[in-house]
Amino acid sequence: MLLRPLLISLFCIFAMALESYCQDRSYGRSMVISDRGIVATSHYLASQAGAQILARGGTAIDAAIAANATLGVTEPMMNGIGGDLFLIYWDAKTGKLYGLNASGWAPQKLTPGYLHREGFREMPHDGIHSVTVPGAVDGWHQSHQRFGKLPWKELFETAIYYAEHGYGVPEIIHDYWVEGEPRLAKTPEARRVFLPGGKPPDVGAKFKNPDVAKALRLIATQGRDAFYKGEIAEAIVSTSAAMGGTMGLNDLAEFSSEWVEPISIQYRGWTIYELPPNVQGMAALEMLKIMSNFQPDAQGPLGMMEIHRRIEAMKLAYADLYRYNADPKFAKIPVEGLLSDKYAAERASKINPDLANCNPSPGTPPGSDTTYLAVVDKEGNIASLIQSNYSAFGSGVVVQGMGFALQNRGALFTLDPAHPNVLAPRKRPFHTIIPAFMEKGDVRIGFGIMGGANQPLAHAQFVSNFVDYNMNIQAALEAPRFTIPAQLSCDIVIESRVPPEVLQSLRKKGHNLLVRKEYTSLMGRGQAVLHNSRTGMNFAASDPRADGSAEVEPVRY
Repeated sequence: MLLRPLLISLFCIFAMALESYCQDRSYGRSMVISDRGIVATSHYLASQAGAQILARGGTAIDAAIAANATLGVTEPMMNGIGGDLFLIYWDAKTGKLYGLNASGWAPQKLTPGYLHREGFREMPHDGIHSVTVPGAVDGWHQSHQRFGKLPWKELFETAIYYAEHGYGVPEIIHDYWVEGEPRLAKTPEARRVFLPGGKPPDVGAKFKNPDVAKALRLIATQGRDAFYKGEIAEAIVSTSAAMGGTMGLNDLAEFSSEWVEPISIQYRGWTIYELPPNVQGMAALEMLKIMSNFQPDAQGPLGMMEIHRRIEAMKLAYADLYRYNADPKFAKIPVEGLLSDKYAAERASKINPDLANCNPSPGTPPGSDTTYLAVVDKEGNIASLIQSNYSAFGSGVVVQGMGFALQNRGALFTLDPAHPNVLAPRKRPFHTIIPAFMEKGDVRIGFGIMGGANQPLAHAQFVSNFVDYNMNIQAALEAPRFTIPAQLSCDIVIESRVPPEVLQSLRKKGHNLLVRKEYTSLMGRGQAVLHNSRTGMNFAASDPRADGSAEVEPVRY
């Protein structure tokens, strides 16, 4: 009589243990899955804005513009109409991939000689002389002209609403706001707009920006010319002149974004795409090419040898990046050579399995603070878009009466006349922000992970997690990552979720590990969308290192 209850109890315990095991996983969020469109951004209000545009019948690019405009309001230190933009767009109907470089050039009168006369011996990191022409609004315009469906003015309604009525400041954005306070405190207009009451708004405080609402309404009603030829252009030039800057009306009026052909490599059966220079996407591809010379670690993505090889491959790729990357209109960039199989094997041979390289040098190849968002619509079109001011609040220069900061992308030029990235009039600087895309068979993925120099190595880690270790896109995005704190050396920032014994083994190889918390935003804030053309299903992932979410296109009941 006692045997039956005992067996039932044992069965229940076993069943609960089995259920617990099946539900156990190493990542926190589930993917968002739908046959409708999905928008993934680093701020939930922007994700909602994009999803609402999809519900109105908008395309992936319509939703991306609406989300990006909203992010400029809700994450003003990261991005906005004072920054640059890059886009990779998959057009499902034609089966063609497009690239757009909407990065601005240096003003005509901003030269090394001018800066030397002003007392500068290196590029200033902030202030008016770090400002280049903002390309984002023209990028929106050109992409909407080609792939948009909804009327232009409808794309800005949500952004204007939150600028006028306010929004609650979330946690991570608050932290970045505090970080940008010293830069904002330097000028009266920046203090007036972004330091209400003389300090950054608290978490949960309601922040309004009626000035940027005015600027967005001008763009919505008058188009891109309001920014490059109209009232906003005049305000930019007037602000620059008052600070002794060189920006002229012609610098803005004559600017245009450029459609470019994405560059790509094969990685274990997948085609991985990035944009060509002046961006640093070639470093992500070179890192993957070097890694392809090794088999995945039997211990998994957190195995000691896997992390060691990734770190060493990153250093070699970055050494080449910093030596060769520049505006291809002004310098010859050996992209084909850097991404060749032979060169990747040569660079891979320099990885010592037992010792970290603290002083990597560039090779000789054969000749030849940012926001990222991803959108997939129900037709399978994918927008992989990244947009940035560079540093927190960019240059710290806020355009008089318009409520937005101008980027400081000019800080990435050099004044070394022998370097391909030397400052020159109407030249685009080295750029850190990169959107990405990958495909194999019926599956296409738009992805990106922002964060300055972090981006190529974060892209490579995401791809390897997904391809080599069969993670889904959410797990691949959440997995522990490493990054570089500043210059190439043996200093490596790494998350504490890496097992202690692995950290200890890496230290023995010479890596100087700076261990941060489980989900540090120093690793960047990523998003990803996946479309399976065979099943018609869409998948999305949003990084827990941000305040964002992936939002499904709502049903219009």
